[in-house]
Amino acid sequence: MSSNALHVPVMLQRCLDMLAPALTQPGAVVVDCTLGLGGHSEALLRDFPEARLIALDRDPSALRLAGERLAPYGDRATLVHAVYDELPEVLDRLGVPRVQGILFDLGVSSMQLDEAGRGFAYAQDAPLDMRMDQTTGVSAAEVLNTYPPGDLVRILRTYGEEKFARKIVDAVVRERAKEPFTNSARLVELIRDALPQAAKRTGGNPAKRTFQALRIEVNGELAVLERAIPAAVRALAVGGRIAVLSYHSLEDRLVKQVLAAGASHTAPPGLPVIPEQYQPRLKLLTRGAELPTEDEIAENRRATPARFRGAERIREEVAP
Repeated sequence: MSSNALHVPVMLQRCLDMLAPALTQPGAVVVDCTLGLGGHSEALLRDFPEARLIALDRDPSALRLAGERLAPYGDRATLVHAVYDELPEVLDRLGVPRVQGILFDLGVSSMQLDEAGRGFAYAQDAPLDMRMDQTTGVSAAEVLNTYPPGDLVRILRTYGEEKFARKIVDAVVRERAKEPFTNSARLVELIRDALPQAAKRTGGNPAKRTFQALRIEVNGELAVLERAIPAAVRALAVGGRIAVLSYHSLEDRLVKQVLAAGASHTAPPGLPVIPEQYQPRLKLLTRGAELPTEDEIAENRRATPARFRGAERIREEVAP
């Protein structure tokens, strides 16, 4: 399996243009927090020949394939098996106090979607796994088969924004009592049967929201992201830039909140002059969340739901 053949990076030129002003100096360090199959990383190494890349991924298969792709760049690329909220520990271990660029391409990678055995895609029957790192953690099947009904309802409502969570969970509980869930096709069929006809006529595959919710739960994605984005902002040098691709409203909302907070002053109300320690640390580089163009979607249909945000570090933390 060739990583080059499988992977067309989402909104690639947009990401490169966002990070470019921070990566032209010799010795610049850029972090790809979501390496995947290495498409973004390869372009960063190619377009910024003076830059060094640190790339993180929790998926050993992705690291192996991306490693083959990035091998021509030698020691300019350092690949690390880590989840992106571990960025501070990774940088500390590598002796890198500050970086000039950080990229997040959130959600599930192309490889994970395309490999049937991973269980991410609802359009094909596969084991209900959904772990981004298959060496650790509980699978989606274990979540379905063992979680109390109330927890399953909460997960589907919170992470999948599924209005019919209770109907789906009631059906899951009935069916798992007869036989534990193991494969995706049975879950997809159950969801189709549980939903009202009107709900099945809009919004694409009716299993989409449930699969998203299970994936987020299995991989702790939102909890990881809540830690990762603030840590990434702290790791940026002044003049450094962060670029983030999100794929659903829950991710984008978290990214928006952190970047907006960094771009706002923290002074108590009523001060005639805002002291240095309360001044914004970030400058927003996108107006809201930018959407993909028709050309970007034509190049890669998986860009369709993408939301793009960027910011620049303009000030160090100043102790009161």
